[in-house]
Amino acid sequence: MHSFLELSADFEKRFDKRHFPVHPATLYDAAQYILRIGGKRVRPVSVLMGCELFSEINDDAYAVANAIELFHNFSLVHDDIMDKAPLRRGFETVHTKYGESTALLAGDVMLVVAYEQLNQIDTTKIQSVLRLFSKTAKEVCEGQQLDMDFEKIAMVSLEDYLNMITLKTSVLLAASLQLGAIIGGAGEANQKHLYEFGKNIGIAFQIQDDYLDAFGDPEKFGKQVGGDILANKKTFLLIHALSVANDKQKEELNQLLQTNSEDKVSRVLKIYADCKVAEWASTLKENYFNIAIKHLEELAVSNSRKAELEKLARYLLQRES
Repeated sequence: MHSFLELSADFEKRFDKRHFPVHPATLYDAAQYILRIGGKRVRPVSVLMGCELFSEINDDAYAVANAIELFHNFSLVHDDIMDKAPLRRGFETVHTKYGESTALLAGDVMLVVAYEQLNQIDTTKIQSVLRLFSKTAKEVCEGQQLDMDFEKIAMVSLEDYLNMITLKTSVLLAASLQLGAIIGGAGEANQKHLYEFGKNIGIAFQIQDDYLDAFGDPEKFGKQVGGDILANKKTFLLIHALSVANDKQKEELNQLLQTNSEDKVSRVLKIYADCKVAEWASTLKENYFNIAIKHLEELAVSNSRKAELEKLARYLLQRES
């Protein structure tokens, strides 16, 4: 098995090209822009790692990895518009640089090109791949809608939030691994365990993301720290704080959710600290990591081949950006 870093470098070398026509430049330059500013490429590399668990990495695996990365960036472009986010990976978001209308079209064309990539793979596997890819694409959209819906609701349960982030974030990582396994010829039982491994790592990843949005270093995080607080997003942190806060803290939190004062972020973070939200999030993240590792252990492949996936999981949950 190759390491994540080795496969990441290999994927980046192959993916670092123009994926769109030259004209009209006003559309295709915007689509190319977000691909050019990089990212960790976790999801496409997960496709390659899922494949290599069961066979040699082949051209079909790279085509699926390309499709996953294009789809992921399509979703980011649209999410940034909905979230009114000014920065992505430390750079201007597509809609900030090119305008909202062009950004919408740029995202749309990335989705089309993603499906063009999938149409290149072996016809004996294309039906299974398209079924899982399309199911996952719909779930990601459902998750984003729920995320926006939650901004208008005063109280969201932890169970509802878990469902939302599973759809919005976790299923894409889970599907990336399973898609790679399909290309690699894995059986259904192994596919299921790999999917569950990815899903639970994805939940833990989102807990870390929520934490970094509130407590991260803006230079390392690459996004506006406190953005979730300013947008009144129902995150793991806010939901837990509201569940354990005393009456005075709860009243202040609810008042802050109705305002956009200059000190909103600092005041919310003070309540988070008093409620020990960071410590709780760390424990919850570890719980989901442990569930993921149990599914990894159930995979019917040698431990030496599974080691790189465990390393990837630990890397994702220890990151600062």
